[in-house]
Amino acid sequence: MTATVSTSSSDRKAPAERIPVRCVDSDVHPTPRRGEMVGYIPEPWRSKYFLARRYGEQIFYDAPDYAHSYAMRLDTFPGDGEFACSDPDLAFKQIIMEGGADIAVLEPIHGEMRLPEATAAFCTATNLWQANHWLDSHNNWHERWRGSICVAIEDPQSAVAEIEKWAGHPHMVQVLIKAEPRPSWGHPMYDPVWAAATRHDIVVSCHLARGQFETLPIPPVGFPSYNHDFMVTYSLLAANQIMSLIFDGVFDRFPTLRIVFVEHAFTWVLPLMWRMDAIYEARKQWVDIKRKPSEYVKDHIKFTTQPLDYPEDKTELMRAFEWMECDKILLFSSDYPHWTFDDPRWLVKHLPEHARENVMFRNGIKTYHLPDTVPALEGQVRVF
Repeated sequence: MTATVSTSSSDRKAPAERIPVRCVDSDVHPTPRRGEMVGYIPEPWRSKYFLARRYGEQIFYDAPDYAHSYAMRLDTFPGDGEFACSDPDLAFKQIIMEGGADIAVLEPIHGEMRLPEATAAFCTATNLWQANHWLDSHNNWHERWRGSICVAIEDPQSAVAEIEKWAGHPHMVQVLIKAEPRPSWGHPMYDPVWAAATRHDIVVSCHLARGQFETLPIPPVGFPSYNHDFMVTYSLLAANQIMSLIFDGVFDRFPTLRIVFVEHAFTWVLPLMWRMDAIYEARKQWVDIKRKPSEYVKDHIKFTTQPLDYPEDKTELMRAFEWMECDKILLFSSDYPHWTFDDPRWLVKHLPEHARENVMFRNGIKTYHLPDTVPALEGQVRVF
């Protein structure tokens, strides 16, 4: 019998009864309410950078109904007029109670600023905001939210400071970075960040971002013309970072480093592994790494399932899942509150049966060091 629990603001106490974790959502995007974040931004950046100028929005995200709902599910906007996923209670209702996730990893999204110090200041504010507005005992009474230590990887000193500050927090489960800053991750300038993450045995996740125009990733042939071009280049960007991590020896320097690519798609990793292995075999005497590139991918890197790209013939997708050993490298993600939201009850049906438990929750538990049980909530949907 599942314990009865009220989700009202007047009764926020987790029941003693616990149930097994069967779904970990690796990608949920909380948003500050108006005025919530600004007080956390440290000076002088608050006054001299973020509040000293007005700036409009660059609309280069050609998602359906962007001008109306900013590419969000319409039902994720709270009734008080605030932005999608700004209400922890509504998100709890839709993600946990109705959606079936047992634990959700929060990934606050921000674009890269033109100045690394400004990005670092915003990351400092974001971490404080998460801790006080989502991970506190009032909003995380159900013990289902987990947070991300947001850092500006282009400013390694500040990134290390944020990791050291928050790594001991009971609900911070990953370091969150962006792939856009240059140079690529194999450069020794980032070694202090990898060292801090491995010292605390915390995974480093990378989510795509959209900053000022010149901070966007530049393909070899120049900037794309349209957003749909950009959406493809994010996968290419992730591929470049993977090659840098492997061929520049990062995983040999930091054997316990773990990386997650969030929302960069993943079906492209299979031909990338084939190509890297072929290059390695042909040029092994000049390549200063200790094993096949594909082995580094399977041992150190994971990918989230959303967006799931698949051909018309679903049997081809199943074959690709088998080839890439999806049970080792995939983590379920919904991308809530975006219009591209993947319902876990839909996603699980598209996975090979033998891989379902690993992808839907076992890999998440291991990657984020999560508990394998959570407080029981009466009425919560169970994925499987």
